[in-house]
Amino acid sequence: MPPAPLPRLYTSILQDHLARNKEMAFISGPRQVGKTTACRSVADSYLNWDNDDHRRILLRGPRAIADFIQTGEIRQERAVVVIDEFHKHSKWKNLLKGLYDTYGEDIRILVTGSSRLDIYRRGGDSLMGRYLLYRMHPLSLGECIRTTVPAELIQPPQEIPAADWDALLEHGGFPGPFIRRDSRFTRQWRSLRREQLSREDLREVALVQDIGTIEVLMQILAEHSGQQLVYSNLADEIRVSADTVKRWLDLLCRLHYGFIVRPWFTNIAKGFRKEPKWFLRDWSGVADEGARAETLIACHLLKAVEAWTDLGLGEFELRYIRDVQKREVDFLVARDKRPWLLVEAKAGDRHFSPTLEYFQAKTKAPFAFQVVLDLPYQNTDCFQVRRPAIVSAKTFLSQLV
Repeated sequence: MPPAPLPRLYTSILQDHLARNKEMAFISGPRQVGKTTACRSVADSYLNWDNDDHRRILLRGPRAIADFIQTGEIRQERAVVVIDEFHKHSKWKNLLKGLYDTYGEDIRILVTGSSRLDIYRRGGDSLMGRYLLYRMHPLSLGECIRTTVPAELIQPPQEIPAADWDALLEHGGFPGPFIRRDSRFTRQWRSLRREQLSREDLREVALVQDIGTIEVLMQILAEHSGQQLVYSNLADEIRVSADTVKRWLDLLCRLHYGFIVRPWFTNIAKGFRKEPKWFLRDWSGVADEGARAETLIACHLLKAVEAWTDLGLGEFELRYIRDVQKREVDFLVARDKRPWLLVEAKAGDRHFSPTLEYFQAKTKAPFAFQVVLDLPYQNTDCFQVRRPAIVSAKTFLSQLV
């Protein structure tokens, strides 16, 4: 008997969207993160471009789609339709525009698909003003505890069950491995995901001939999560130009293989301006204990800043700080373009990092925490503390989404 599907934060976000907005919802995110499952859980109808019968309906245009949804029926609430993998149709934007403009008062439309949807959305946005974007992430500590839509940035602390915490550390936050909790399956799943990304997704979104060299780059990046990227060094290692490395990295980020965190240098004398840091989307594949801890916290912070932004709670971005004296703080969260939170990630080091205090004074960020993975949970709101402090990851992460 298959395990019951996990309740997801994004189901609540979609329900809230449908109750509050008439615009279409675009749901983007990594492959196998649960986008289709979340969308179908709140929908009345489902159309998938990869289904031959559904494709015929979609190709016939807005009227055929409306007939399929049965918009003529009297309903207590407007019908909700999910359109999946629709970006594979060359004229998908024009068709969605016509569907929304003609039937937008009668139906609610959710558009999702593989990670490639976000790439196609960026290319000339003729749908601007007709949709809201929600970026979906794997499970986090906060989502294991609560799945309600956050009305405030920071939640009260709450302890995660020990089994869920262990599963997050070992198997990551993607629903399949997290639910199965089987080490052999997790390794098989991780290998297949990487192969699908390199062999299928890359070929669909770009005219990339040298897939083999990109796969070598992906292997190198898998070993460098949490490290600064020097494009010239990577270029020398795989024998391509630095510009090619930059282009391929941008593509891998858009396909959600990993993400880049850029340096914050405003008000930082002699701060680094160019070299970004690289992180995998799946921390379970990071071998080094310290790098895994930093990657896990990076993924949680990225999920938080994107969720807060998508939900209209402010404009947030994730950065890091490093100066020429090699003083560094792993993460800076900017709120409405001003430093708001500094985070130093540690697997188990309880020695306080003096750079937190130094950079809090420089940036005037209200919060500065050294987040340690192996510290026990404390039922204390760490965001009540305005000085640099050491805090358990189980406490800190429980207060995010």
